[in-house]
Amino acid sequence: MRGPEQQEPAYVIHRRPWRETSLMVDVFTLNRGRMTVIARGANSARSPLKAQLQPFQPLLLDWTGRGDLKTLTQVEVRPGPELRRTASLYSGLYLNELLQRILPAADPHPTLFAAYIDAISELSATSDIEPVLRGFERTFAGALGYDFAWDQTTDTGEAVEAGQRYCYDPEQGIVSKPFQGVRLQDLPGEVLLAVAAGDLESAASRRIAKRVMRVLVDYLLQGRPLNSRSLFSHLRGEHHES
Repeated sequence: MRGPEQQEPAYVIHRRPWRETSLMVDVFTLNRGRMTVIARGANSARSPLKAQLQPFQPLLLDWTGRGDLKTLTQVEVRPGPELRRTASLYSGLYLNELLQRILPAADPHPTLFAAYIDAISELSATSDIEPVLRGFERTFAGALGYDFAWDQTTDTGEAVEAGQRYCYDPEQGIVSKPFQGVRLQDLPGEVLLAVAAGDLESAASRRIAKRVMRVLVDYLLQGRPLNSRSLFSHLRGEHHES
C-alpha cells in the first residue's frame, strides 16, 4: 500500500470531532479521490488547523499511514474563491454532500475534481446557480457511470424528436415509452433537445433538467438524506433549490 503523501491537492467536504481534541476530516483529492484523514489536535484552541480545514478552500495536504485512515501531517492553504452569497454557499454544501455521501472512497476522478474546482469558482462569481449545479451533477453522474444522452432514447436507439413525449429512468436514461416503475414520464422532446444542446435559459429547460437530475441523485443516494436540501427552504421564492 502507499505510504506518506505530500502536496496532494484537496478540498474539505466534511469534518467532525474525533476523540477529545482532534478532527476526522473527509477530503476530496485529485489523485486519491474521497478519503478520510485524522487531524490530530485540530479541535483544540491553540491549533491553526481548525481554521485551515474549511470547505471550499484549496489545500495541499501531507499525510502518513498505510491503512484506510490517514494522519494529517501538514496543511498548506492556497488562494481560492469565496462563497459569499447564501444561495452559493448552500449550493457548495450540496456539492460536498454529493461527494461525501455517494462517491466511493479511494476512487480517483481527476475530471470530477476539475469540475468541482470550476463549480466552486462559478458559484463565487454568479447568482445564477442552477446551470452550475446541473453541469456538476452531469459530470458527477458520468463519473459514476450514469451519464446518458438527452437527445437519444436507449430503448430504441432513435433520436429524440420535438413534439413527442419521453420518459426517464436512472438505470436506462431517456426512453421512448413508459414501463412499470419508470421514474419520470411525459417529458417534452423539444425541451430534452434544448437541454442536450446546453440551453438552460428557458424555465421549461431548467425545470426538466432539475427534475431529471433530482431523480438521478435520489436514486444514487438510495434513501440517504441530503441535509443541504433543507437549507434551501430559507430561499423560498427563489428558483435556486437543488
